[in-house]
Amino acid sequence: MSRRCISNGWLSVAIIVVLLLIDQVIKIWVKTNMALYDTITIFSWFRLHFIENNGMAYGMAFVPKIALSLFRIVAVCLLVYYICRQLKQHARTRYIVLLSLIVAGAAGNIFDSMFYGLIFSNSSPYFVASFVPFGHGYASFLTGKVVDMFYLPIIETTLPEWFPFWGGQPYTFFSPVFNFADACISVGVVLLLLLCRKELGDMSSGKNEEITAEEASHQDQ
Repeated sequence: MSRRCISNGWLSVAIIVVLLLIDQVIKIWVKTNMALYDTITIFSWFRLHFIENNGMAYGMAFVPKIALSLFRIVAVCLLVYYICRQLKQHARTRYIVLLSLIVAGAAGNIFDSMFYGLIFSNSSPYFVASFVPFGHGYASFLTGKVVDMFYLPIIETTLPEWFPFWGGQPYTFFSPVFNFADACISVGVVLLLLLCRKELGDMSSGKNEEITAEEASHQDQ
């Protein structure tokens, strides 16, 4: 195993661990210091607004909670396996970093689903949640709610009366409430599309493994 493979491997682990810790510190602080739907205004365009959801990134929900949690776990395991393959095949560092960013974000939301229902009391608009003895929380394993808190109403206005269908109604540009893990996933995906089109193209065409394996064999000789 080459020195580059080892260094990128440790870099990947460090990124995942650090981002996962940041995500959990933020969520635990919000969960134990804010009642449900509380809002803290940092700037006019940046607020902490505590909500919980059972679904995917930005509050979307299309499938049952347990099925979604299991799907996430399988997806993260496959992505970790893919990263390991790419490390052995000497993939570019930027590719490994961005894949690790996505793994960290996905793992952060999985952690909520796996354990928050077991270790926290239920959040309410009337009181703040607290830690409880393990297994005595508000939900069972894999069915905990994901904590969201970042709200960026960059533009808040009223649509003009002449606007079709929604004229005269209030409008907020970028209204989803999300968390640090969601941001990691979104940033990772966007940067992959912008900076790693070669790797994505090779992966879709099946060339990635052949090319990198051949390069690796030359480097190891």
